[in-house]
Amino acid sequence: MKRFASIALLFAMVFGFAAIAAAATEVKMTGDARIHANFWTKENYTGWNAKGTNTGDPLTIWERFRLRSDFIANEGLKFRFGIRVNNKAWGNDTFTVDNPAVSIDVYQAYLQFKWPNTNVEFTIGLQDMDLPISSSAMLNANPVLGGTRSAAAVVSIPVVDQFSIVAGFTRFLDTNKDFDTTTRQVADEFDGYFLVLPITLDGFKATPWATIAVAGQNAGYTTAVGSSPRYTNQSLATNLTSAAYMLNPAGFKQAQTVFWWVGSSFAVTALDPFKFYADVIYGEGAGGQGSRQRHGLFFDVAAEYTGFDILTPQLTFWYSTGEDSSMRNGSERMPVVVGSWGPSTSFLFDCSQAFAGGHMGLNPEGSWGFAFSLNKISFIQDLTHRLTFTYARGTNQARALRDANALWGLGNYVQMGRDLTVNEYVMGINFDNQYNIYENLAAIVEAGWAHGDFQRSVWGRRLVNEAKGGDTWKVAFGLQYKF
Repeated sequence: MKRFASIALLFAMVFGFAAIAAAATEVKMTGDARIHANFWTKENYTGWNAKGTNTGDPLTIWERFRLRSDFIANEGLKFRFGIRVNNKAWGNDTFTVDNPAVSIDVYQAYLQFKWPNTNVEFTIGLQDMDLPISSSAMLNANPVLGGTRSAAAVVSIPVVDQFSIVAGFTRFLDTNKDFDTTTRQVADEFDGYFLVLPITLDGFKATPWATIAVAGQNAGYTTAVGSSPRYTNQSLATNLTSAAYMLNPAGFKQAQTVFWWVGSSFAVTALDPFKFYADVIYGEGAGGQGSRQRHGLFFDVAAEYTGFDILTPQLTFWYSTGEDSSMRNGSERMPVVVGSWGPSTSFLFDCSQAFAGGHMGLNPEGSWGFAFSLNKISFIQDLTHRLTFTYARGTNQARALRDANALWGLGNYVQMGRDLTVNEYVMGINFDNQYNIYENLAAIVEAGWAHGDFQRSVWGRRLVNEAKGGDTWKVAFGLQYKF
């Protein structure tokens, strides 16, 4: 009863504050609810988790809810407050029949205002964070931050109509908050600084950017990150460092380790209905720490034709550097914070699927490939389809992944089907469908098939034989309500 009372109190506070604020401010509420079921065969190509120690449930029912409230004083001042129930399974946690746990949390809380008599805008607090991507509709997110959210302070300064400056600071981690666990001060923060310079001309946009992150030695990088229920072994250490991070003594060799990225996105729409996109990113970190250091290059190019009324063809190619055969010189894959990139909602990638847990988790770092999609197919009013084929191959040497498994344990630093050697490939097809029952209520069905060819010398006979025993199939179906 105490848990139910806590939930009721939270909602009472939200709506109570909204009623009080309405006298002086305008309050706008938006949100979405999604309820869906995922059916899998051969999840992770095996039907098991990444380590091959647990069997995946063939059918899971998920639910999420998000409510965003904007308290608007005037056109130059507002506060955003967002709460959520985030991708919970029926029969577990909040949705347990007996003794449910409280699972409502705040995922947005930021102040946004313009400096008086200017267009200089400040956004301060817990907010969505991403670096530029040439086309968020086609490529989902920048692979360095992956469309994450964090506490940040951002300022946007328009210079002229064609050029502006965006700069900011974000604190990804502060493990010990205001007091360290010892009287000796320790480096337990992970901070980021970024600069974005968007340039917009008729039919062309270029957005160069740069980011520096300072990683404190004691910030706890082996803690799992991300909300995916399927790849829980992914951590900041696996994303940022080389496999040698676990060599004795484990961790960074320096109290403060610097990572940096530079890149630019490009979009050409002058030839509309032909549209072209590209992103180039280079990143490195832990320089001077020998086997701990990591550096790499990633780029993508994409094109679409929007001249047809009944469909939009899309084509994407990507390439990323991969691991060489030596651990002594560090990692040759680009470091990332939270990677979440994917072309045309490809079933192989964790990207812009409507429903949670509906992807194969392929890592864009250390791979190359292409995706061809027929998007926005529509022959009947309110009914749309998307058909996407994706092929990917690894750029990592087999010895590198084999050594990583020996050091970290199977399925921890690298995972079969997520990280590919030069001798491995995966391919997948997804067919996604949406019918708008009402303007803001949609019935969605996502279907996917995936096949992979993997090396026994890297992943072991047991996992590879199970993957050869049949292909992966997924069907997700449910409802999405936006208000």
